[in-house]
Amino acid sequence: MKHVKIPQDRIGALIGDGGETLRRIEQAAEVELDVDSQDGSVAIERVGDPVRGMKAPEIVRAIGRGFKPDEALSLLDDDMRMFDTIDIDRAARNDNDLRRKKGRLIGENGRTRELMEELTGANVVIYGSTFGVIGQPNEVDVARSAAEMLLDGAPHGAVYSFLERKRTEELKRQGMDYHEFPG
Repeated sequence: MKHVKIPQDRIGALIGDGGETLRRIEQAAEVELDVDSQDGSVAIERVGDPVRGMKAPEIVRAIGRGFKPDEALSLLDDDMRMFDTIDIDRAARNDNDLRRKKGRLIGENGRTRELMEELTGANVVIYGSTFGVIGQPNEVDVARSAAEMLLDGAPHGAVYSFLERKRTEELKRQGMDYHEFPG
């Protein structure tokens, strides 16, 4: 049995309407979840396929870090799919710096976060003091590198160029040609 703790305000997202999301997770990951809504702890017991059950704690953690349940359940779609986080608080000197760094990751009207998702293929969430990403290992690595560049103070333009370059490299690696159009 594993135990995972999630923030109080994410318990509703984990349980869902009438327990619907909770049942979907239990069925898909072949586990039983026992949620303590008082302190946010979730007990996870494997009841079926142990390999699928091993992903259940990550699914619960991902929902706790702000991902939508469908995005978190995508961890079961492929054995290589992974979930990773960066603690933004560690890179910040104080509360104002934390807000500024979160703002840099999100971008104006969420544009930076959207571009990260578009150009890496990964799902990205900034919640509380964490940056979370779900995707294939190479997608997660690129998104993580871009986030770290932004947290270190790199200009947004340089990060966007990095993301576009990595996207082009990935498409070429897959044998596809990618043509950038000026403008």
